[in-house]
Amino acid sequence: MSVEGRRPRSGARGGSSPPSDADARGDPSPGSGVRGGPPRWRSTATLAPPAVVSPTTVPSPLPRRNPTVPPSPCAVAEEQLAGELDSVRPALSAPYATALPGARSAVLSRLWRALAHEPLPWIARRETSGGELTLHLTDGRRLHGPRADPYATAAYVDEVRLGTRAYDRAGDLMRALGVPHGTEFAGELDHGTASLALSRADQPQDAAEPVTDWAWEQRVVDGHPYHPNCRSRQGFSVAEQLAYGPEHRQVVRLGLVPVEDALVRGDWPAWLWDGGRPLIPVHPWQRAHVLGVPASEGPAAHPLMSLRTLALAADGPHVKTALSARLTSSVRNISVRSVETSRTVSDFVQSVVTRTGAPLYVTRTLGAVSAHSPDLGAVLRESPAVHADPAAGERVVPVAALPLTGLPSSPEWLAGFARLALTAGLGLLEAGVALEAHGQNLLVVLSSTGAPRRLVYRDLADIRVSPARLARHGLRAPELAARMVTDDETTLRRKLFGSLVAGALAATAGSAPALRAALEAAVRDLPHGPDLAALCRESLPAKALTLMRLTPRRSGDLWARLPNPLVPQGDSYAP
Repeated sequence: MSVEGRRPRSGARGGSSPPSDADARGDPSPGSGVRGGPPRWRSTATLAPPAVVSPTTVPSPLPRRNPTVPPSPCAVAEEQLAGELDSVRPALSAPYATALPGARSAVLSRLWRALAHEPLPWIARRETSGGELTLHLTDGRRLHGPRADPYATAAYVDEVRLGTRAYDRAGDLMRALGVPHGTEFAGELDHGTASLALSRADQPQDAAEPVTDWAWEQRVVDGHPYHPNCRSRQGFSVAEQLAYGPEHRQVVRLGLVPVEDALVRGDWPAWLWDGGRPLIPVHPWQRAHVLGVPASEGPAAHPLMSLRTLALAADGPHVKTALSARLTSSVRNISVRSVETSRTVSDFVQSVVTRTGAPLYVTRTLGAVSAHSPDLGAVLRESPAVHADPAAGERVVPVAALPLTGLPSSPEWLAGFARLALTAGLGLLEAGVALEAHGQNLLVVLSSTGAPRRLVYRDLADIRVSPARLARHGLRAPELAARMVTDDETTLRRKLFGSLVAGALAATAGSAPALRAALEAAVRDLPHGPDLAALCRESLPAKALTLMRLTPRRSGDLWARLPNPLVPQGDSYAP
């Protein structure tokens, strides 16, 4: 039968914000479901349950507020989630209410960091006095809050004041600012705040230390350490968040859709074929809200930090699925081009790693398949765990989870990890490959005593490659997407420094003073070169995540310039 795509619920997709550089070059057209012409897949499979945990959408009861007090939209979002939670998991209702104040502070702290440091056009200037930061808006208003350490990960902002009015919810503050595209962003902040409280509410007490790489990933509860939309999952019901969010620790049953005339690259395993048709693993949310097609029952899998990538049970490979929902701030589908080149890029980067001797492994792309639509495709990668030796007590931990181990509290350990990461990152950059080495893509192999031994890198969809630098080493790049290829020094350094230093290392350190101490100890032992010199003397680039969300018609990355911990800043790292 011919299969037509189906439009998801409001908020699941669409809008005008830019999709991720990695996989989405443009948002789905409203109502299209599947793009790129008529769908090329056919399915006669019977409809299977979407997951081991079957979420159900239930109507929210009336808000439990005093009707004489006008609620803020943010409060309404919090109450709507509470209403759903009362129906689907009432045991979490009280923990959710308890978690809300901390979630509000966490999201507001991330937003305040952005307001303090990003080049937002409606902020005229910033000034500090004692421990307070004042932002002078172009319309004459003033916004007051604490001085903002750009590398702090702990929540430290309980409220900020716009004029004389205090705001303790990020969404309410964004609406009050009244800036272009702020209303849509405010809605995402509302939803993200409530979702973060839900994530925090559903955590076990005194849980044992994880023993698998995927279990470590599920310990990362708060999501992106600096993005205000750290837990925004618009389009997901409460039941779906509980069923599919990695921090909720459920097993997800993928669906399998047979596709005729599919694009297949690499070695697509025999168990994922139906005669001459490849079977594409489909996330149950995608099948229910976007594809609307029958699917046979597929493998059980553990959701990882990105939610749409899952570890197959029994220590199997990882499968990256298309998920045409806006998670954090980007639509997470899989472009046909990325499927076409994924195996080639994987082999190429590993060859550069081998040539340079960098202390890093790249998770190999085993195979990839696409139904010629960004909404239906999958990439199969080897598990990072294959690069550790369990017999020697080694384990693989995503960098985003390192603060949970307690290891970064040791200045010596943190300096050693920074040295390892910079050795690998700068070595590959000098050879012509700039990694997007943030805390989700980068993992570390720890010894039995917790010492950082080597790194593992996954997901090559957003790297940058310099033909000129490669040529100096006698290397040539394969045919790549045009956006991945550049010889511009600033672009290459931003890619690595912004993700690795201002992202992964900063979040592992948790504050500017800790980051400075680690970097100062690490750079003394690194080979001198122009990239290291730039790292030590220039402002540190970081993606301007809020500016990008408020500039939806502009594609590509936008950047903030943060105070460099390696450059003397006086007595503070705040503006």
